[in-house]
Amino acid sequence: MIFFVYRTHYEGPLSKRVRRLPDATVLGWFRRGWAEVVADQTGDVDAWLEAELGGDVYGLHTIFDRAREQGLAAPESWQELRGLLQEHLYFEGELRVDAHSVRVLTDDDEVMLPYFFFDDTLTGEVAYLLHDWPLPSDAAEVEGDGATHAVLLTFHDGDSICQQPPFTFPGVRLPDLAAHLRSTADDLKTWPVELLELRALVAPEDDDLGSALERRNLLPDFDERPAELYGEHGEAHRFALAQLADPGAFSGRDPGRTLLRSDEHLAQMSIHLSGFFGHQQWFVFDDMWIARHEDLARSLLRYATVWDPFE
Repeated sequence: MIFFVYRTHYEGPLSKRVRRLPDATVLGWFRRGWAEVVADQTGDVDAWLEAELGGDVYGLHTIFDRAREQGLAAPESWQELRGLLQEHLYFEGELRVDAHSVRVLTDDDEVMLPYFFFDDTLTGEVAYLLHDWPLPSDAAEVEGDGATHAVLLTFHDGDSICQQPPFTFPGVRLPDLAAHLRSTADDLKTWPVELLELRALVAPEDDDLGSALERRNLLPDFDERPAELYGEHGEAHRFALAQLADPGAFSGRDPGRTLLRSDEHLAQMSIHLSGFFGHQQWFVFDDMWIARHEDLARSLLRYATVWDPFE
């Protein structure tokens, strides 16, 4: 079995499409494509790809179209596959091929769209890619002061992949984060706007992030960072509450499609922000959650940092 993952903002609460394919190797899948749609000149390449991969994949059809047009022989090795893809596949970013994977970064002029074929020898490195909503919330006991990490898979304009690196609160675990957000003396100018919003939306009585995330679901997007978000917590909280809107007031957004869970050591939200681009994801977790889910945490942190999870 091999896996296909399409990191696409157009689809699903986790902005990715995952397919399991019956082939023994990535090379085997491409060779099967040669056999089923290149050798048969009457077959519909787009229809075959949609049936195999669950929908359109930007630019992927071009390798099979060129093979038909130019009578290209099917690759016999992953090195031959790499050469064919380099010459005949349409993509606007990067192509990386090895014995176990094909990784492509492209751009449809709106957002960046990576996709990956890989075999089951690599699944430990890509646990988040294969995971559905929600992530598991159990945790393990860990000594020490701890730390909390915020992975915000958000974007603005077309900068859609790895726009916001993970943000860490050292010495704070998730059960104490709401109180820390209310009282922090950190330099707020270094914070991403999402965390400024979260800080402002934590109420004086909140002892976790659940209610603040529910409020964020009803907060319109700001074109710029309002100065009020940098004020003392009471001022920022009053300002943020005044901005909350009825769900029916949003254009293109559907707050009812947002998914949200807040547990002791993991808070997670897939917020619906656009009728066109769909959801964006927030994950806030501490070292006790990491201790229980090391592969998943490592994969998620990598996913938020680089486009290529195998890099």
